[in-house]
Amino acid sequence: MSKLLGWILEKLKQREIKKKSELISQVFSSKKIAELEKIIGCTIKNKSYYIQALTHRSFLEQNDDYDLSNERLEFLGDSVLSLAVAEYLYDEFPDKDEGFLTKVRAKLVNKMILAEAAEKIKLVRFILLSNNVKNTFLPGAKTILSDALEALIGAIYLDSGLESAKNFIQEILIEPNTKAGLYLIDENFKSQLLEYAQANRLENPSYYVVSEEGPQHNRIFTIKVKIGDQEFGVGTGKSKKSAEQNAAHSALVKIASNNN
Repeated sequence: MSKLLGWILEKLKQREIKKKSELISQVFSSKKIAELEKIIGCTIKNKSYYIQALTHRSFLEQNDDYDLSNERLEFLGDSVLSLAVAEYLYDEFPDKDEGFLTKVRAKLVNKMILAEAAEKIKLVRFILLSNNVKNTFLPGAKTILSDALEALIGAIYLDSGLESAKNFIQEILIEPNTKAGLYLIDENFKSQLLEYAQANRLENPSYYVVSEEGPQHNRIFTIKVKIGDQEFGVGTGKSKKSAEQNAAHSALVKIASNNN
């Protein structure tokens, strides 16, 4: 009985492998493979890595034949991305300290930056999504795109090695965002305001919600920032986080004006 059971299990395993192989062939035609190779700049040897990288977890709800979403490859790709950017910054700015390098790396691997890079290479054409997510893609597009790009980096790393992954990152992420130098601009106004307060031996800034307006799906927050008892700025935004950043920016503008 044990030999028969083993034979049955082996047959079932082979059938499962065949099903997954058929799915890969259906989703990634030779034409699509060629398109993706042109985007990533290297030859695809193991298609299954890329299928997994471009499979959103929602797709699995409608396709039981394939059971791996891109989340594990996203984890791997995030680490490869961080290494590649860190190495670039280390070489590019030999005189800068750890704080500067950390801040600029965070800017370059920001989810919005990744999503913009994914949009430029039209990665959405390759991502496997459920019908429900496809119909409501825009609201969650940034996260889906950035996650898929990280997973794609992980796939390139496994399939073609670290140098190929670094070349891809250099071409679609680092070079476009370093040419203009915009990635060096610190847009974390809360951090800048905190540094100002500490440098001038003032109390740390405090943020207070002044009002919340609009329907639940489209709220507008108004927030003021105070240092000690003095109000320094007011900002609005569609989230408390963005309103706080705008309030801090308003405060920095006021400080700069008073110092002129």
